[in-house]
Amino acid sequence: MFARPYWRSGKGRRPDLWAIVAIVLLASVFPVDLFPGGPHGQHGVDGQLNGKQGQVLLVHVPVKGQPADIAGRFLSRRVPFFQGASGPVGLLGIDMQDAPGTHELSVEVTDAQGSRRLSYNVLVIKEKYPVQHLTLPKDKVDLDEESLVRVKAEQEQVKTALEEVSPERFWEGGFVEPVHGTISGAFGRVRIINGQARSPHNGEDIAAPLGADVVAMNDGVARLTVDHFFSGKGVFVDHGLGLYSMYFHLLDITVQNGERVKRGQVIGKVGASGRATGPHLHWGVRLNGARVNPYSLLALSVGHPLSARQ
Repeated sequence: MFARPYWRSGKGRRPDLWAIVAIVLLASVFPVDLFPGGPHGQHGVDGQLNGKQGQVLLVHVPVKGQPADIAGRFLSRRVPFFQGASGPVGLLGIDMQDAPGTHELSVEVTDAQGSRRLSYNVLVIKEKYPVQHLTLPKDKVDLDEESLVRVKAEQEQVKTALEEVSPERFWEGGFVEPVHGTISGAFGRVRIINGQARSPHNGEDIAAPLGADVVAMNDGVARLTVDHFFSGKGVFVDHGLGLYSMYFHLLDITVQNGERVKRGQVIGKVGASGRATGPHLHWGVRLNGARVNPYSLLALSVGHPLSARQ
């Protein structure tokens, strides 16, 4: 036999229990700050932004003066900031497969007044990517053991290179298209080969004449030059603060690892190396791990950053 709790019995109800219940009910209707000056934990109180999957947003944080340190985080990815003409500025990359919906961009600011946390809501809008269905012979799809080992090693090489984040910003001003040609609109395209979905196309393809000049989209360092199974001859340019651009299927490479390059400088020639059906440039961009559409960089008004607005 179990005894009922004292406060549940009909006799001797505790008055302090009813007082607690009353306080909770009142607090739910009239919220109070029990810890004034502490973190509120509310998302988006400092501004709102929105962009499509694969887009790059230029974020201006309204902070007076030059803070000692400022860094952001969005969906577990870091968002570095640098000092612009009107205050701290950051490039926020929305990955091509980030989940649609509202996510938080948190920004930690440290200055003479101390440390504080800013919170912005970022609405990720779903992009409509093309889908291509292909039926190919099995030997054209599946790799043999030797090729598979090579591809995995090359993937690890690229992953390691892209994880390095240069603390210095090398790029300056606007970005330029690396080659003029016919844009395929392949960014984000999903290929379904023999009924199986493959990884989405994480760059843009530009068809151009064989041997045409390929230039760097902005200042940076040629961090890695390769000749890979799928992408052929390629150049990875580090633009600093986690921004990388990639140029694949080249005929020739005209820069060396570690070489400083300028915006518009020739770094290679259009080719069809690797797995390519014809001469074209595969142009890709990674921004602190986010796979973004390279053409979204060309659309940025670098001199007039997009402000997060209330």
